[in-house]
Amino acid sequence: MKKMYFALAAFLITAIAFSQGTITGSVIDGETNSPLPGANVMVKGTTNGTVTDFDGNFSINVSEGSGSLVISYIGFISKTVAYTSEGSLGSITLQPNAEELEGVVVVGTGVIDLVKERKTPVAASTIKGSEIQLKLGNLEFPEILNSTPSVYATKTGGGYGDGTLRVRGFGQVNTSVIINGQPVNDMENGRVFWSNWQGLSDISSGLQIQRGLGASKLAVPSVGGTITVVTKSTDKNEGGMLLTSVANDGYIKTVAGYDTGVNDKGWASSILLGRWQGDGYVDGTEGEGYTYLFSLGYKPSEQHAFNFTFTGSAQWHNQRTTRLSIRDYQNFGGDDFRKFNADWGLKDGKEYNFRRNFYNKPIGTLNWDWNINEKLSLSTSVYGSWGRGGGTGARGRNFGINPFRKDLTEAIADGNLPFRNDNGTIDFDAVVANNRAGLPYAEGNSNYAGAIIGTNTSISPNNTINENTAVRRASVNSHNWYGAISNLKYESNKWTFGAGIDLRTYTGFHYRVLNDLLGLDGYWSTGDRNLVDGKIITETIKASPFNDTGLNGNSKINYYNVGEVKWAGFNGIVEYSDDEHLSAVLQAGISNQSYKRIDYFASVNNVTSDKENKVGGYLKGGINYNIDEKHNVFFNAGRIERQPFFDAIFPNFANDINEDAENEQITSFELGYGFKSSFLDVSLNLYNTTWDNRFLSQTIRGADQVDDGTGTFAGIKQVHSGVELEFTARPLNGLRIEGMLSVGNWEYKDNVTASVFDSNQNLVDSATLFVDGAKVGDAAQTTATLGANYNVTDRFYLNLDWRYASDLYADFSFQLDTREWANDAQFLSEDNRGALELPSYNLFDLGAGYTFDLHENQTLRLSANVNNVLDTEYIAEGSSSIYTDDIAPEVNPATTVSTYKGIDTRNQVWFGFGRTWNVSLRYKF
Repeated sequence: MKKMYFALAAFLITAIAFSQGTITGSVIDGETNSPLPGANVMVKGTTNGTVTDFDGNFSINVSEGSGSLVISYIGFISKTVAYTSEGSLGSITLQPNAEELEGVVVVGTGVIDLVKERKTPVAASTIKGSEIQLKLGNLEFPEILNSTPSVYATKTGGGYGDGTLRVRGFGQVNTSVIINGQPVNDMENGRVFWSNWQGLSDISSGLQIQRGLGASKLAVPSVGGTITVVTKSTDKNEGGMLLTSVANDGYIKTVAGYDTGVNDKGWASSILLGRWQGDGYVDGTEGEGYTYLFSLGYKPSEQHAFNFTFTGSAQWHNQRTTRLSIRDYQNFGGDDFRKFNADWGLKDGKEYNFRRNFYNKPIGTLNWDWNINEKLSLSTSVYGSWGRGGGTGARGRNFGINPFRKDLTEAIADGNLPFRNDNGTIDFDAVVANNRAGLPYAEGNSNYAGAIIGTNTSISPNNTINENTAVRRASVNSHNWYGAISNLKYESNKWTFGAGIDLRTYTGFHYRVLNDLLGLDGYWSTGDRNLVDGKIITETIKASPFNDTGLNGNSKINYYNVGEVKWAGFNGIVEYSDDEHLSAVLQAGISNQSYKRIDYFASVNNVTSDKENKVGGYLKGGINYNIDEKHNVFFNAGRIERQPFFDAIFPNFANDINEDAENEQITSFELGYGFKSSFLDVSLNLYNTTWDNRFLSQTIRGADQVDDGTGTFAGIKQVHSGVELEFTARPLNGLRIEGMLSVGNWEYKDNVTASVFDSNQNLVDSATLFVDGAKVGDAAQTTATLGANYNVTDRFYLNLDWRYASDLYADFSFQLDTREWANDAQFLSEDNRGALELPSYNLFDLGAGYTFDLHENQTLRLSANVNNVLDTEYIAEGSSSIYTDDIAPEVNPATTVSTYKGIDTRNQVWFGFGRTWNVSLRYKF
C-alpha cells in the first residue's frame, strides 16, 4: 500500500510540473439556456480532461499555448473550441441530440432508448467508445461491463468470443442486448453469442447498461437488464484511423477505417475493415476473424435524414467445452493448469480440436428520421440479418475418446480412453488409424464396395458398416431475420407522447452435416426417417464462416428442422417533464408471438406443426424528482408477461405443441438516489425482481425415494434483490477515481412439486424440488471495483483497477439423473445443502498510454494493458456442488481426491485467465 501512495504522490507532482496554463469557461444547454453540469472537457488529441461543475463551469490545465478543447455530453452534439492562450473561453453552448454518442451521426434516434441522467428513472451506467478502445484490448466485449454494479462477465470455456455475462444474477437469455435500437437476442432461445459480435470493440461509439426493467420500448427480455450498444454509423467529419494491436498468445489485430465527411449535398460515407488472429490463452483454441462496416448517410434537408449501415463479424475459433474437474486440471494441465483443454490434440503434427465455432452474421439496417414539424417526428428502422454457421463436435461410437458420465481423471484411470495421450489430449492420429482399420463395405449399395464406412448406429446387416469410429460433425444453426421498428413522437410543452410498432420474422435452420471424416470414406446416416435404409454421405463442409454450410445441399445427417417465429408488437409511452424538478414516464406494450416447427427428418407423419400464438406484454413506469441541483431520487416498477421460448412450445424436439406452456411472469421495483457535484457523483439503487412461473421438464433416475421417469415442474420462482452503489470522484485535475459496490441476495423461492411419468406417460410417482432459499449460482452476488485514472500530462495517462468477487455459487441446471458425474439430485431431498460456494477473489488491472501530436489533426496513440497483473489463480464459474464429505461420485482407488481452496477437487469448474497483456498503436487522421 505504501508503494501505491508513493506512486500517487509522484503522479501529482509530475502533473504540476507539466502544467503550462489554465483554460476556463462554462458550458450551456442550448435547449434550456441553463448551465450543463458534468459535461466532459478534453484537450483534443490527448487524454487530459475534466468535467464541468454544477454551474457549468470548468478549469483545465494545458501544456501547450494553443490547441483545441472538445466539449461533449451524452445527449448533446459535441463541439470543438480552439484556444490560443490561457484564460476564459466564455460560454460554450451544446445543442441537444438525445442519441448522439461521441460526435457520430446516429440516424434512427427515435428507436434508440438511452437513459438520461436526472431525468429517466432507471439505474444505468454508460461507457464511452474511447474507454472501450483504451481498456478492452483483447478481453471479451462484455468484460468491459465488469466495472459496473451487479454485472458478472466471464470467459466461460475461454475460446475467442465464448464469454457470457449475468446482470443482477440473471443469465444471458434474461439480459436484453440491443444494437442501434434492434434486438439481437435469438428469437428461438434468447441467447446471445458474443463471438458473432467480435468487432463491436472497433465499431462501438458507446454502450449503456440499463439495470432492471430498462428504458427500451420494445418488449424484450429485460429481466436482469438491457445492454444498449450504439455503433459507428456515418461520421460528420472527414478523417480516418489505422490500428494495430498485439497481445499474449500470438494475438494480432489490424483495423483500418475512413470517413468521407458530409459533402455540400448532404452525403457522407464511412468504411471500416479489421482482421484478428490468435493462438488462444487456452490450449488448442486458435482463431481468426474479420470485422466489416459500411455506412452511407444522406441528409437532404432538416426534415429528413437517411442512413444505411451494413456490418458484421465473420470468425472461426476452436473451443473448450468439455467440463473439467479441478483434479483434471491438476493432473493434466502442466505448469499452468488453467490452460488445459480436453477437446484438442495433434493431427498430422498440427493443432486439431473436435470443437470449433464458425459463424458469419451480417446485419443490414436502413434508418429514416423524419421531423414532420417542430412537435411531431417519426423514426423508422428496417433491418435484416443472415446468420450462417454453427459448431463442430465428435460423432460416432468410438467411446474411447471422451469421458462419459465421469471426469477425465476417472475415465483414464478406468482404462476407458485408449485414444488419449498421457497428458490428457486426444491422439487424433490414432483415431484416424482406428477409422481406417475398419472392415470394407459389403452391404447393398455397390457404389461404395470396398470403401471404409462409419456410422453412429448399431444396425448393419453384414456388419461391414463400422460402429467403432469417430467423425467431426458440424451442428449448423443458421437464420434469416427481418424486422421493422417505427416510433412516432409528439412533443407538447411539458408532455411527450409516443407510439411504436415492432415487427419481426425469423426462420432458424437447424441441421447436422459432416465436417471431417477423419480417414473414413463415408458415413452411414439413419437420421432421416423418410429413408428406410439410411444413406451414405461422403460430402463434407468446411468449418469456416465464408464457405457453404450445406443449407441447400442433400448431405444432412442426424436431424434437420426449421423453426419459424413471427412477432408483432405495439407500444405506447407518455412522458412528463417540467425541465427542473419532476419527470415521469409510463410505458406499455403488447405483442403476439407465433411459433411453427418444420421437421424434415424425424416427423414423417407430421412434418409441419400447427401454429401456436402467445400474447405477452409489459407495463412499467417511474418518477424522477430533482430535489435540487445536486440531489435526485427516482422510483420505477413494472410487470412483464414474457412468452415462452421455442423449446417450451415444442419440447423433446417434436412437432407436438405443449398445451401447458405459459408465459413467464416478471415483476420488479426499484428505488434510486443520485448526487452530482463538481467533485463527486454518486448513485445508490435498491431493487427487487421476481421471476415466476418457470417451467422445467427433467429426467429423474436413481434418486432416493423417487421412481425413475420424467418430472414436469411448473411455477419455479426466483427472487433477486440487492443494493448498488456507484461513484466517480475528481479530487484533482486529471485524476478520476471510480468505484462501485453491489450486494445481492439472489435465491429460489418456494419448493416445487411435480408428477413423474414413465416412458408410456403413466403416472408413477411425484417429486418435489426442495429449492426454497437455495442460492442462485453462476454469478458473484457481491462485487466491488475501485479504479484510478490519472492523466500524468495532457498526453500521458495511467490507470489502475481493482475488482473483487465473492458470494459466488456453483450453477445448477436441475440435472436429476444420478448417473451423471455432476448432478443436482440432492435437491430432491429436503435436507440438501444447496449450491456450493466458491472461493472469493481479487484482481488487479493496469493500463497506460501516450498520445503523440504529429501534424494538424493527426495523432498517434500508444496504449497498453495488463490484466490480472498479479497472475491470481481463481475459479470464475462452477457447475457442480460436490461437498468434501460426499461419497458420490465414487472414484477409482488409483486416483486421489483432495481439496482446492477448501472445495472438493471432483467439482467441475472454469478457471479464470492468468496474466494477459495487449499493446495497441492507433493512428488517427
